[in-house]
Amino acid sequence: MTIQKHVLIIALLFAFQMGFGQYKQLSSAAEISIITAGPGKVLYEGFGHSTIRVQDKNLELDLAYNYGIFDFNAPNFYLNFVKGNLFYKLEKYPFHYFVRSYNQQHRWVKEQILNLNQPEKQQFFDYLENNAAPENAVYSYDPFFNNCATKLRDITDNILQENVIFSTTHLTNIETLRKLMNKEISWNSWGSFGINLALGNRLDKLATEKEYMYLPDYVHIGFKNATIIHNGIEEKLIKKEQLILKYKELSVPVPTFSPFVLFSLLMFIGLWITYSDIKKQQRTKWLDFLLFFSTGLLGALIIFLWFFTNHSTAPNNYNFLWAFAPNLFIAFYSLQKHPKKWLQKYVQFLLLLFLIIPLIWIGNIQRLPMSIIPLLILLCIRYVALANRLLTVK
Repeated sequence: MTIQKHVLIIALLFAFQMGFGQYKQLSSAAEISIITAGPGKVLYEGFGHSTIRVQDKNLELDLAYNYGIFDFNAPNFYLNFVKGNLFYKLEKYPFHYFVRSYNQQHRWVKEQILNLNQPEKQQFFDYLENNAAPENAVYSYDPFFNNCATKLRDITDNILQENVIFSTTHLTNIETLRKLMNKEISWNSWGSFGINLALGNRLDKLATEKEYMYLPDYVHIGFKNATIIHNGIEEKLIKKEQLILKYKELSVPVPTFSPFVLFSLLMFIGLWITYSDIKKQQRTKWLDFLLFFSTGLLGALIIFLWFFTNHSTAPNNYNFLWAFAPNLFIAFYSLQKHPKKWLQKYVQFLLLLFLIIPLIWIGNIQRLPMSIIPLLILLCIRYVALANRLLTVK
């Protein structure tokens, strides 16, 4: 599912498109392959990548059809990213450029050659050629339901229809989309924290066998276990597998100041200050401001993603129970020397919201980011102290 950088020179792409545009009829030597690449070291490469290869030695044709192309420098790219208006494109280019790119990054690449008859190979080629045309190449990207991995599944379904069967025998324990995602990137990375903070409980529904294939690893497994019907006989969809590049599995590195480390440090400092405040009958206002402001800011982000963007998985996000948007305004009010009594009632309401969190978590309604546990402990204890006595002291 990895998102690839736009690394190819446009002029070169155009030249190859023009050069290979004349090849309309594949020879008997043609092969259609599913290509799976291993993960890289940055977040958008952390899930691996899938693409399609079309090879015909008789025609000296060897192309990658890559649905994972995007451009950081496109107009309003970051604004569109935040709003959920992501547009990716299919580009075709010589397969050796694809291999060279992954070889430079030391990422493994596997190939699965499909067991297709000649008309089916031609259908794949015609479909991909039509998709690669400039007027068809751009598509609306969704990281879970319409990406470079799901495209391969959908294209195969579209072409082979009832003649292809994606088996479920390899899925011994059905997982949610979130659990599948969390297996690919460390729970203690900022990427994992950000994704699990921003996305709601649609990810916590059990995935279907086809939804598993939003991840390249499960595309590889899904095709390996799939079958195809030829002349009434059910056969393996994959007739040959081979390793193109052999490297050890890479992963997104966990930084020294990971979310868990940072939140744990904040927890210990905050608990020590709270203990000191209770003992000295005082209130450290800057700590209350920091906690209210940061949780309120995160809450405002959750509300924005939920109601004002097109992200399909942002709604119904129960992180709002601790990242509560009104805290953003309460932060400034907490700086007053003698806040009004209603603020105690407000903090008591926050504690009621906290009581819901274990029910949400244990009931698998939504899995919150694991790394926030120290922060939740600090918030809960600080809120208890504020609700009891600290708001009434100097």
